[in-house]
Amino acid sequence: MRLIGGIFEKLQRRPKRIVFPEGDEPRIIQAARQFRSLQLGAPLLLGDRTRIKDIAERLNVPLNGIRILNYLESEEFDRFVEEFTEIRKEKGMTRDKAAELMKNPNYYGAMMVADHYADGMVSGAKETSGSVLRPMFQILKTAPHINTASSCMVMELEDTKFGENGILLLADCGVIPEPTPTQLADIAVSTAQLAVRILNIRPRVALLSFSTRGSADHPAVTKVQLATQMAWEKAKKIGLDADFDGELQLDAALTQEIASRKLPHSRVAGKANVLIFPDLNSGNIAYKMLQHVAKANAYGQILLGLGGNAADVSRGSNAHDIMGVATVVGIQSIADRAAGDNEVDPGSEDF
Repeated sequence: MRLIGGIFEKLQRRPKRIVFPEGDEPRIIQAARQFRSLQLGAPLLLGDRTRIKDIAERLNVPLNGIRILNYLESEEFDRFVEEFTEIRKEKGMTRDKAAELMKNPNYYGAMMVADHYADGMVSGAKETSGSVLRPMFQILKTAPHINTASSCMVMELEDTKFGENGILLLADCGVIPEPTPTQLADIAVSTAQLAVRILNIRPRVALLSFSTRGSADHPAVTKVQLATQMAWEKAKKIGLDADFDGELQLDAALTQEIASRKLPHSRVAGKANVLIFPDLNSGNIAYKMLQHVAKANAYGQILLGLGGNAADVSRGSNAHDIMGVATVVGIQSIADRAAGDNEVDPGSEDF
């Protein structure tokens, strides 16, 4: 709760609109209530109004200040279909196919973010990652000057000696199975940028491996070494104030005693607050182990590198997890110049 509590005030000053495509999911309704009650912004639930109200009543969750949109009957539906047809025309998209896809609330929600009807989108509580990510990637695409879309988990550990007062950012945990050195460098830079946005810190980024600075010779190690150098160059080019080191084993990245023996002069070893994994297997396993064995709070997947702010939550998430993810997505949008003046009066009942 340290992480989320620490950024509440920022969002309360500049509340945001967050769309939840799975509007009839009980955990989403509860998360939207928490988000609204804390005056973090205006939640928007997509779905059938009567069904959502019935579920909320059974949960004893008041819906005041939460907007419900039956998107199938919305004024924007036909326009979104036309826009999506244009976006995907080079892929052979027809209007009929676009209209069918737009009936999926994840496609509609992604269009709302793309057209600035919402500042961010949170989905995945009852959908597979593929069904959530596909519309986001097709509609939001990658941001300008970004070549790689990826995802990050924000982990909050009880032991505050790790990371940044117990906060660690882990990537990529949900998108690219086998990143190339270039993609790995993009992931490192994008995650470092997120660390600056949500924590206002200097990122100390460890690119992880089973080797520390040449202790093993293997193509997988070479990939991480190349990615580390590329990340330094990319960060310098865009003016990102961050430190990168790799390849590092996990203990060298996080434990000061071990780092002092292996890499005493590193600005990252022993005090990393961002961990970049060499592949999706290791990243996904690591965050779930921290979540379930170490009982860490997990907020994500926060999507990075897209032309809009969005997150794909785990189907195992509870309402507090989802509310936390929505908070991080809202903070992202504050730092996003594309969000402009799309801010919400925290006292208003709707948009």
